[in-house]
Amino acid sequence: MRSAAMGAGVLACLGALPADAQDEEKPSGPRVEIYGFAMVDTGYNFGTIDPDWFDVVRPTKLPAFDGEFGGEGRVFFGVRQSRLGVKSFMLTPPGELKVHLEAELFGVGDDAGRTAFRLRHAFGELGQFGAGQTWSGFMDPDVFPNSIEYWGPSGMVLYRNAQIRWRPLQGTPSQVHVSIESPGGAADLDRFADRNELEDVTSRFPAPDLVAHYRYTGALGHLQVAGILRYLKWDDLGTDALDLAGDAVGWGVNVSSSVKLPWKAAVLKLQFVYGNAIQNYLNDAASDIAIQLNPEDPARPVEGVGLDVLGTVAFLDLSWTPWLTSTLGHSFVNVSNSNGQGEQAFNIGHYALANVLVHPTEGFLFGPEFQWGQRRNSGGGYVYDDYRIQFSMKYSFNHVFKIKKEQ
Repeated sequence: MRSAAMGAGVLACLGALPADAQDEEKPSGPRVEIYGFAMVDTGYNFGTIDPDWFDVVRPTKLPAFDGEFGGEGRVFFGVRQSRLGVKSFMLTPPGELKVHLEAELFGVGDDAGRTAFRLRHAFGELGQFGAGQTWSGFMDPDVFPNSIEYWGPSGMVLYRNAQIRWRPLQGTPSQVHVSIESPGGAADLDRFADRNELEDVTSRFPAPDLVAHYRYTGALGHLQVAGILRYLKWDDLGTDALDLAGDAVGWGVNVSSSVKLPWKAAVLKLQFVYGNAIQNYLNDAASDIAIQLNPEDPARPVEGVGLDVLGTVAFLDLSWTPWLTSTLGHSFVNVSNSNGQGEQAFNIGHYALANVLVHPTEGFLFGPEFQWGQRRNSGGGYVYDDYRIQFSMKYSFNHVFKIKKEQ
């Protein structure tokens, strides 16, 4: 019994259990769950990367040319993965009311490179309907590997998004998810960024992103098929003769699975995603829209186009014993560049790792991990490889408090 309980604790500590599976292990009735962890990361980067992303592996943030971020070889320390969350569960006539709030210390956006508060989840659900910010329905969080590197596989769909969702089927064996989600995206103007004609072009998102998935769970694991449809638009507010307004219909298909193998409690995690103008949903895939040259039309010499993108994930999680686990695998992302992007535009990213993690007791793990990232530019043949070693220690807690009703 101790081995089984400890094994479940190891998976929960690593974040390997689906959120629904973790909830099902909790006692029924009104309750509040408080959880989190303090985590310290240290390591050595044999290469170099954008200083705002010093403690992660992101191929898009690797140098696009020699010397972009200075010399190679840097030590890093950080506690930015540390996390705190709370969940509440309460039975009501329409069904169970669930509320989930979670934050961490990994700064992004204006806080990139800093240890700063960052909201992860702010979501509520009652019966079949839910709303707030949580994992996008286009994503499968269960294919994230049991790694200690924070950012994760570059070719994985990984996005927490504001949404309103409907799940008419929940649980096992079938789950159906439909959601409307907050739109967004980025454009790569590249070598045209300083052109006066483009200064008056502004983006607009007239409609929410439409997402749906079907998930089947059986004795050997699960299979999920997800789709997304989105509409991106940009307006030309200028008064010159050129009209550079345009739009794009983004779409994508994501197929993912986890398969239990009859060896060393092994789990194979797989994902294949392909689409156009959906880079916003991938973990590390640059811009959704780019400039396309159109020299045959003098009234419209350039136009915006959605970029095709392909992403793959293949990782193997191994439990050698109840206190020793390993993970190894690879992820790949390939953006089909337009003819208007420069030679230094991001084209291909590789991401791979292997680790050995020790779990001497429930709620505590430590161990080393070897990581590799590679960036390839769209032209010129430039390739940059980054190798690093990371060592982390993670101290987790999870407490459930039952709420007694007054008599």
